[in-house]
Amino acid sequence: MSAEPDRYRVAGPVRPGGGTPGGPEADEGAATVLACVGVMVLLLVTGVAVHVGAAMLARQRAETAADLAALAGAGQVVRGAETACAVAGIVARANAAELTGCRTDGLDLLVEVAVDVGGPLGGAAAGRARAGPVAQIGGPG
Repeated sequence: MSAEPDRYRVAGPVRPGGGTPGGPEADEGAATVLACVGVMVLLLVTGVAVHVGAAMLARQRAETAADLAALAGAGQVVRGAETACAVAGIVARANAAELTGCRTDGLDLLVEVAVDVGGPLGGAAAGRARAGPVAQIGGPG
């Protein structure tokens, strides 16, 4: 054997993974944990965005269903509030909405409907509408 120093000898204990404690290999696995946390945050943000989008869509559907139900029921107000509200309820159900309120104010019909948002968080979106006769402005021709 030669008398020169052993330059390949590692000072301190050797880890099973091949590095020394506190060395550059001590961070092994940290990137995996950070990647998992990043993926979880991304999934959470995506889930919230999907629910907000579903709520906006449900609100639009509720407003559309309320408008159509009020217009359909307003044509029947002269036959009575019960008839007008029954027609409004049929139109609301045809638009996947639930009639939650219906009343007359003179010849106007006021309608309230609700549409389920769906999804794991649930909820309901509300829509309101008012319909009635329009006063004629000016005459023909």
